[in-house]
Amino acid sequence: MGKPVIAILAQGAMGAGVAARLSAHGARVLTCVEGRSPASATRAARAGMEAVPEAALAGADAFLSILPPAQAVATAERLAPIFAAAPKPPLYVDCNAISPETMRRIAALLGTHGLRVADAGIIGGPPRDGYAGPVIYASGPEAAGLAGLLAGCGIDLRVVEGPIGAASALKMSYAGITKGLVAIGSAMMLAATRAGAADALRAELATSQPALTAWFARMVPAMYDKAYRWAGEMEEISDFTGDDTAAATIYQGAAGLYERLADPGSEAEVAALRAFLNGP
Repeated sequence: MGKPVIAILAQGAMGAGVAARLSAHGARVLTCVEGRSPASATRAARAGMEAVPEAALAGADAFLSILPPAQAVATAERLAPIFAAAPKPPLYVDCNAISPETMRRIAALLGTHGLRVADAGIIGGPPRDGYAGPVIYASGPEAAGLAGLLAGCGIDLRVVEGPIGAASALKMSYAGITKGLVAIGSAMMLAATRAGAADALRAELATSQPALTAWFARMVPAMYDKAYRWAGEMEEISDFTGDDTAAATIYQGAAGLYERLADPGSEAEVAALRAFLNGP
């Protein structure tokens, strides 16, 4: 069996990174750059992605939806009829940071068009040289087939036993801990700075929580350029908590914090976080 043809619509850091890993292992990766910025087109070319009209994405063996969470449903709605019209529609793999309920809604929508669907969640950063990750977890009836399709393509894909929604639940739980902790840490760094206690808090964390201090030093700066995406992810995690209103409130607050930090008007707060982490 030859190497697969994979379609990835967006050319962001994760989409382009996954594409580059696939291309490096012999897979053909399709994308569409119509309406995208020159930077996106350049990033796609560097990742080995082949630019085609959007309708031609339907010729792939599988489509990996790797987008900001807020775009997941609209993208599925737009592509479903296009893919359904293909002689052999691709497997639609939603890899976005969405709640299980949102994932099931997308699966139902795609199902009405007769499309095959796999639920997937990405844990880890974009692929890069010297880094074996990220891990892509997949669930649902098509998960094993997806694993077979991508075997030998450089992707660490692990099947989660369970239906559509299981992989998304794992992603929500993991991101709720890691990105939720970044939100809590950032909020307290800013509060301590406003109260004039930043130096004392930094010193105490370094003494009593050295592992946490090192983790924040790595994770908080990585958040600045991603805050706009993380805001939508926190909204999905809030939905994931279901009837636990206290938990839902925590993640609504985290969404609000990330949305604020993503605003260009919050440069002073980002500068304050940098100052806290870098020290006097």
